[in-house]
Amino acid sequence: MARKNAFYAQSGGVTAVINASACGVIETARAHKGEIGKVYAGRNGIIGALTEDLIDTGRESATAIAALRSTPSGAFGSCRFKLKSLDANRREYERLIAVFKAHNIGYFFYNGGGDSADTCFKVSQLSESMGYPLQAIHVPKTIDNDLPITDCCPGFGSVAKYVAVSTLEASFDVRSMAKTSTKVFVVEVMGRHAGWIAAAGGLASDHGIPVVILFPEIVFNEAKFLKRVDTLVKAHGFCTVVVSEGCHNADGSFLAEQGARDAFGHAQLGGAAPVVANMVKQALGHKFHWAVADYLQRSARHIASATDVKQAYELGRKAVELALAGHNAVMPTVERISDVPYKYRIGMAPLAKVANVEKFMPRDFITRDGFGITDKCRRYLTPLIQGEDYPKYKNGLPVYVTLKNVAVAKKLAAFELK
Repeated sequence: MARKNAFYAQSGGVTAVINASACGVIETARAHKGEIGKVYAGRNGIIGALTEDLIDTGRESATAIAALRSTPSGAFGSCRFKLKSLDANRREYERLIAVFKAHNIGYFFYNGGGDSADTCFKVSQLSESMGYPLQAIHVPKTIDNDLPITDCCPGFGSVAKYVAVSTLEASFDVRSMAKTSTKVFVVEVMGRHAGWIAAAGGLASDHGIPVVILFPEIVFNEAKFLKRVDTLVKAHGFCTVVVSEGCHNADGSFLAEQGARDAFGHAQLGGAAPVVANMVKQALGHKFHWAVADYLQRSARHIASATDVKQAYELGRKAVELALAGHNAVMPTVERISDVPYKYRIGMAPLAKVANVEKFMPRDFITRDGFGITDKCRRYLTPLIQGEDYPKYKNGLPVYVTLKNVAVAKKLAAFELK
């Protein structure tokens, strides 16, 4: 009987370390040639499977695949494309199975966040109902750090490191200019419903920096916020505000909401920083500067957390090992054993308990006034940003790999996405 092939795809917003997970999947699959045949990747995520636009990763050298570990972004292309429910659009799921059948694919590795976990779970259910043997394993990825059960998510540690370092460095700049110039610096970070990334900015306060954090978990109170900023400026001469894009008012409206919606139906965010900065200017008269970290925070492989890179690779490797051990509809997880020294092990969670579940900042990670992080939160965050895993440099710039991404010959009729 022919060995089953594997399919791997990247989904949602890419990160500084998602390619490290891809590296873990592909290298581990190659090490088990007796059990896994070819490893195909979906060009632009799950869309590549639906349109039968597959990439033959076997055409890449071992050196190129190894270089993925230190290359940011999605090497095969990602997408924001949410598969509807089985009842709403069964044709898409049946198309996936048809493509998998045509290319003898028995392993499905989907690298993404909560929506991807849901898709992976549904594909697993459908394959079972259709009598087609397919092992679907979700490889966790999200800078938002909001997947349940796992202690942390690959991608988060590096974003947290970038935000903590950037908050610290920019605050040093503001402090040096505060006497005659800028007194308030506002930086906006990602995080729609969970404030894990914003929390990382609070680590700068360990260096004597007055930081105000605006979390999605805490309803925004303008009067209370302005009072806190004014108090810190009077005491220190300046302060830094780290605002999550998901910061919202009591009525649920986002400070940053633009009215548009993305492919998943989520409100298109971006713009909380200028809203907050102008609020400070109008009420307190302080000169300000603001910045939006945006793609910079999630693509900064040059300052990635060594812990994050290591875990991203390990979870990719573990996904293949779980599949080979016969598991299905599961996700490898990080299980923390201790904070100091930092110890963890790789576990496993059923996708039925992961899909469509968000993990928020615990209230005891946030100070009583709602504007800072507690020591318990520091103990959680600190190990995740530890270590540097610098890429190689040439002529002053990091060396990143661009794969050939050779297409696999199509066997089926064209499929139109709806």
